[in-house]
Amino acid sequence: MRKAYINGLGCISAQETFDTLFLEKAEINENDTVLILKQPVYKDFISPVAIRRMAKGVKNGIVASAIAMKDGNVSIVDAIITGTGMGCIEDSEKFLKAIIDNKEEFLTPTSFIQSTHNTVGAQIALGLQCKGYNLTYVNASVSFESALLDAKMKIEEEEVNSILVGGMDENADYTSSLFRLAGFIKKENEAPYRVLNSTTKGAVFGEGATFFVLENEKKSTTYAEVLDIEILNKLAVNEVEKKCIAFLEANGLQVSDIDAIILGFNGDVEFDAYYKILSENIFAKTPQVYYKQLSGEYNTASAFGLWVGANIIKTQEIPEIISVNNLEKSDYKTILLYNQYKGIDHSFTLISKC
Repeated sequence: MRKAYINGLGCISAQETFDTLFLEKAEINENDTVLILKQPVYKDFISPVAIRRMAKGVKNGIVASAIAMKDGNVSIVDAIITGTGMGCIEDSEKFLKAIIDNKEEFLTPTSFIQSTHNTVGAQIALGLQCKGYNLTYVNASVSFESALLDAKMKIEEEEVNSILVGGMDENADYTSSLFRLAGFIKKENEAPYRVLNSTTKGAVFGEGATFFVLENEKKSTTYAEVLDIEILNKLAVNEVEKKCIAFLEANGLQVSDIDAIILGFNGDVEFDAYYKILSENIFAKTPQVYYKQLSGEYNTASAFGLWVGANIIKTQEIPEIISVNNLEKSDYKTILLYNQYKGIDHSFTLISKC
């Protein structure tokens, strides 16, 4: 059974995560409830004619995948697997608004066609002329983990040699307003919006696209090996430790074998207890990392977390801006990632140094 290696990364986010060193220019914004994306120069990757017709999620996905492939020194892949929670929601809003404004008459289909969740994977495939396996997972906050698990199994079963796998989500004005009404996004008058030790409900939201080149061979560009992924739907807070230990034991590991744990703290006082129970108990003496203060919360923010983990193994350092407890180790060999959203869709991801 073949192993799955992360050989290339590409990330478009609320930080300058392209054309720069690992989080060298990262800044924490504690004043806004929705983080604005740092846009690349799209025309460097996509023709200006095509850019005009593309949703921002599609553009970001294409650019992030192109950066990942360049980083991994590959020109073509055997398969493309994407994960997205909301898809190209901005075009969905445009189409629904057109239905209302035009009283369901004289509608152009462009926004509808571009609003489907698999648009990103399809556009990447068209650009690469990749006619292989192409699938999009829409599983809320485990959409990316579902895609990553599929990619890992494809490589293990020797069906493909290389896969482009990523997660993408975008913000849209009307949807954000609904999230505010539902209490998903923090209230406007509660700044500063700190992620650690927050006392308020909701989260600061964001958007982004993060892609990885997964291959069956270790190369000079290799960041880490993907050891295992586990997805669980519902857990009580007091069940997390037991499930985490069982996941590690299934991989022949103990808590003491973990050199760093990456936790999906998002500042929601109602649900950050899931992370605190690990942080304050079994991993109290382990270097701890958080990242949603940089990326914001969105369905596939965990892809940004994996980008962080892969870079920690590659660079062998944890930047202060993402450190929870300021603990350090001389060697980061094995990293565990844990994420959940509102108490459901829990995921454990295990990566290691090669």
